Amino acid sequence: MRTLYIECNSGISGDMTAAALLDLGADREGLLSMLESMPLAGYHIEIGRTEKRGISACDFQVVPEGQEYTHRHLSDIFGIIEQTDVSPNVKALAKRMFLIVAEAEAKAHNVPVERVHFHEVGAVDSIVDIMSAAYLIESLHIQRAVVSEIREGRGQVRCQHGSLPVPVPAVVNITQAQGLSLRLTDVEGEMVTPTGAAIAAALREYGGYPYKEGDRKESFSEGGGVGGRLLASGCGAGKKEFPHANVLRALLFEGDAPEEGLWMLETNMDDCTGEALGYMVEKLLEAGARDAFFTPVFMKKNRPAYLLSVLCSGNLRENLERLIFSHTTTIGIRRYRVERTALPREGLTAETSYGKVRAKRIGGPEGTSVLPEYESVREICERTGEGFAKVYDQVKRELHESMSGPALL
Repeated sequence: MRTLYIECNSGISGDMTAAALLDLGADREGLLSMLESMPLAGYHIEIGRTEKRGISACDFQVVPEGQEYTHRHLSDIFGIIEQTDVSPNVKALAKRMFLIVAEAEAKAHNVPVERVHFHEVGAVDSIVDIMSAAYLIESLHIQRAVVSEIREGRGQVRCQHGSLPVPVPAVVNITQAQGLSLRLTDVEGEMVTPTGAAIAAALREYGGYPYKEGDRKESFSEGGGVGGRLLASGCGAGKKEFPHANVLRALLFEGDAPEEGLWMLETNMDDCTGEALGYMVEKLLEAGARDAFFTPVFMKKNRPAYLLSVLCSGNLRENLERLIFSHTTTIGIRRYRVERTALPREGLTAETSYGKVRAKRIGGPEGTSVLPEYESVREICERTGEGFAKVYDQVKRELHESMSGPALL
């Protein structure tokens, strides 16, 4: 298993993330090619090296060419992502990052998500930062990401709406909603941007448990320990000067998959509408639940009801419980630890007659099977108009012929 560890001792931002991943060895040429395909003008990229308190770090800058005053909605940004020549997985990850920011901004301004006007986040540099981070993550072929405790400064910061306290409301909302571990420090200035917080939150959905200072034993027991053979390290430079080195460090490990510590959350409901239940499952899966499903049951007084079951990793348990309490009528949730036996699997991107598709290679006792991911099949069907079963069977057959082999270890 390839594990990416992001160390946020000096906060996190979009440009720091892109720089750290490039310094780690991610695909620079592919990134530049992807950015050229984006329907976005008014900037150019500069990639170089700099020093922060004696530490050499990669410097990633989006340099504007002229002044941009465009205020974009989420749908506008999703349109830019969809028109970019990049894999469905990169598109999905970038959309997830923007959605996390949109939900935080919607809460901060008390408006629906679709009405949020993106100012800073709608600017060219933030779009490029997020698309770059999503592309570079895929290029590293990781199966798991672990994000450290995120450290933030204090004071005030100037933005589109004037002076705001540090951490800014969007960062507060993201860390709270996504269960990120945030530590406030005495450093004067902003170290965490909304874009950076959203990237951290989306990366954690690769299955990593957030490492917390002073909580190492619990983190390791929950399946979040980081270790193995260190393949590479990288540092991404921030644009500000602090008393400490303003860098984001990334480490790439290869080793055995950690033993999973999973929880099952359960609750019975006889007074919740079908619409609310369906929405609840969508929110749980978006927030990182491994599985979420309903089972028809009968409660006291023979009332027909539903049992909600949610399988999740330990780092997401509290956040998912908050979601359940917020969006359903339940007043109590049962929880217990579960163990499971899982076959080894790895994600991959492969060429087919339909173009590039995302798939998973699963190891079994008698060999491996390669199955296409739903989103890739869905994208092909939308593009070609062909039936789902036909596309799925054809892609599966091509993947099997080209990529099946001995059992995964």
